[in-house]
Amino acid sequence: MTRRLGWGLVGTSTIAREWMIDAIRAQAGNDVVAVLSRDAQRGAGFASEFGIARAYTSMEALLADPAVDAVYISTTNELHAQQAIAAAAAAKHVLCEKPLAMNLVDARAIVDACRDAGVVLGTNHHLRNAASHQAIRELVRTGAIGTPLFARVFHAVQLPQHLQGWRVHKPEAGGGVVLDITVHDADTLRFVLDAEPLDAVAMTRGDGSVESGAMAVLRFDNGVLAQLHDAFDVAPTNAGYVEWPIRRYVRWL
Repeated sequence: MTRRLGWGLVGTSTIAREWMIDAIRAQAGNDVVAVLSRDAQRGAGFASEFGIARAYTSMEALLADPAVDAVYISTTNELHAQQAIAAAAAAKHVLCEKPLAMNLVDARAIVDACRDAGVVLGTNHHLRNAASHQAIRELVRTGAIGTPLFARVFHAVQLPQHLQGWRVHKPEAGGGVVLDITVHDADTLRFVLDAEPLDAVAMTRGDGSVESGAMAVLRFDNGVLAQLHDAFDVAPTNAGYVEWPIRRYVRWL
């Protein structure tokens, strides 16, 4: 019999609302049993809308709930480390939105806390699950396109108005395109190339508070050079972009 796993949502985010609740409940034996919001009214409304049994206004109360076995953290970026470490201390498994933390020291502290507590830690880099990226990874792995020398990622978009908020206006919360999009690109390249970046150079543009665009070059330990173009403020056009593999060159646009 599959053991039931109760999830607590830390944050009433758009991604939790639009994607994660259904995704969790689609897994056999999994359910969302609690939600945390600092706004009691918002939390209660969210719980009612999605049939979640309990709503809490403090992390301590959520973590004390014996029905919560794992937490999904989708709060603003500066809160991730504190909340993930607290969850590990309470022996709860952790799935955290990217970026895992605001800096390397905090990220390593999360990893250490979860390892010491014997709980599973995951970062929600969902692009690894895209069928296109899995297909490209397999083409690279099998040598079907030869030896990759270069990769290019174009991830410049017009961020929808309902997703802007703190991502555009609150640098102290970890806003900006690098922590929102570039981290996804770097992880997807790691997955597709089965390699780790060694060096990075980048330049950004923005209004002085958060970066709205970035261009970077990464050098991977298998010799591949990767170019990244990320942005929040590139309006869509009628020009279509295609994905295709070319011998000795990996490119997706």
